Amino acid sequence: MKKLVLVLFSVVLFTGCKNEKKVDEVAVVEEAVQEKYTIYGDEISDTEVLTKSQIIEKYNLLTPGDTVAVKFKTKVNEVCQNKGCWMKMDMGDIEAMVKFKDYAFFMPKDLAGEEVIVGGKAFVSEMSVEEQQHYAEDAGKTKEEIAAITEPKRTLSFLSNGVLIPVKEEQ
Repeated sequence: MKKLVLVLFSVVLFTGCKNEKKVDEVAVVEEAVQEKYTIYGDEISDTEVLTKSQIIEKYNLLTPGDTVAVKFKTKVNEVCQNKGCWMKMDMGDIEAMVKFKDYAFFMPKDLAGEEVIVGGKAFVSEMSVEEQQHYAEDAGKTKEEIAAITEPKRTLSFLSNGVLIPVKEEQ
């Protein structure tokens, strides 16, 4: 009986030590992300990040109603100038509209031109004329530019739960 208790105790002890090592490895990865990026929203990793061309391929396979969980990196073209509640990401000939899950966080308004990593769910949708005009107004477009929006359009959309903005090196 003593041997059985000793064996069980040893198994529990060694199993517990292995889990602590994994926790320590995760903590090191999280610290590395925190040193390289300013984190908005949920903490996401900078691994398994799709390039712009890879995310465009994913979007081309989606139809309205489909979603895919991904992380990708590309340039920010535009940010909502009212409060940073959305941004448009460079996808070549088209942009992806990024919103933030539950409006839990907002982007710096001066982020346009920067490359960032966004994590969340990609999907395609059709944006109404009214919604396009609302976003154009948020972006500071002229009344003439807003009035020129007259047809719904297929949009690349993204609901982000986390964004990594590279920390700029001090000069």
